Amino acid sequence: MEKLDRITLRGIEAVARHGVYPQEKVNPQAFRVDLTVWLEPRPDSDELATTVDYSELVSLTAEVLNGESVDLIETLAERIAAACLARPGLAEVEVTVHKPDAPLSVPVADVAVTINRRKP
Repeated sequence: MEKLDRITLRGIEAVARHGVYPQEKVNPQAFRVDLTVWLEPRPDSDELATTVDYSELVSLTAEVLNGESVDLIETLAERIAAACLARPGLAEVEVTVHKPDAPLSVPVADVAVTINRRKP
């Protein structure tokens, strides 16, 4: 099995309008993303150019969260994964999208979906 390095970013936050219900398209709500990416081991270097810039991953994630409204957090996760995997150097990504204020009939602490995608 190939050895890969791992970078994890937790708690990327945005307030956006995603959801199935009409009020979710009008009233923004909180979303939080946890992101783990796997990449080829970097050379013995202290140069940013030899790894993945965390700020780019955060920006990509925020762009998707603040972009076109979608119904499902599964769709958000897929779009974030695709945006990350389009970056050079990344082999695999795990995306968890949290929707802590999901409008449910019974209060819950969090609703989340996690997906894992690899480059072909």
